[in-house]
Amino acid sequence: MVEEPAENISGGPESPAQRAAFEPGAAETHAERVVDTLGELYWQKAYGGRDAFECLVRTILSQNTSDKASQPAHDSLLERYDSDDTAGDTDLVSALADAEQSKLAETISSAGLYNQKSEVIIDAATEIRAEFDTAADFDAFVKAESPETVRERLLEIRGVGPKTADCVLLFAGGRGGVFPVDTHVHRIARRMGLAAADADHEEVREALEAAVPAEKCGFGHTAMIQFGREYCSARKPACLDGPEACPLYDDCDRVGIDEVAESVVDPAETLD
Repeated sequence: MVEEPAENISGGPESPAQRAAFEPGAAETHAERVVDTLGELYWQKAYGGRDAFECLVRTILSQNTSDKASQPAHDSLLERYDSDDTAGDTDLVSALADAEQSKLAETISSAGLYNQKSEVIIDAATEIRAEFDTAADFDAFVKAESPETVRERLLEIRGVGPKTADCVLLFAGGRGGVFPVDTHVHRIARRMGLAAADADHEEVREALEAAVPAEKCGFGHTAMIQFGREYCSARKPACLDGPEACPLYDDCDRVGIDEVAESVVDPAETLD
């Protein structure tokens, strides 16, 4: 079994987790069979326990960039705005709501799009402070309210999209049945035939959450991202090197992949 990478998307490297229920061989759907194989390749975890506001900030930082770039930005942000030396007893929500945009942008510059992200973070902190007061109160809301209520409220925050909202639900709220869809998941699900070739991110999420048991959605999301990095890249998936090169070859429809011509297109282009 491959070790989980030290830097692990929005959950963070210290994301609390327990082994999730896992019964390989008992899959009832194509999508569940794929997730079971991913679980055997990587890990099985049930997530939850992260601070909701910090998780929101970290996920915003991770948008359109790699973990290698976003993790240092996250660490620098906490060092400047959440350390005893600089923030004292100030709540992180208040510290970021009152942050000077140019200084925050400089702090998170390694994450890319730092001007835009700094504005989104300050706006989110301001909105959360106005409604929930503190990070602890916001965390209680995320963990106590229904996933539908939390997701709807998160999506009202400027700059927070479905993937960001779902990551907060998964990594902070520990909600079963939440399968966040990033670029990797969107590509792989359509390429493998787990969702329609022209499905958008929300349609892929709905398809996966309907076909994968709730307790397997969290590690399915995380492991599918790792699989996309190691095997199923956008431009050169492992299957182009032959069936033996990909552990999920037999469970993949390879939509948009021509193994003979060694060409790859987005699955949606096959419908043109």
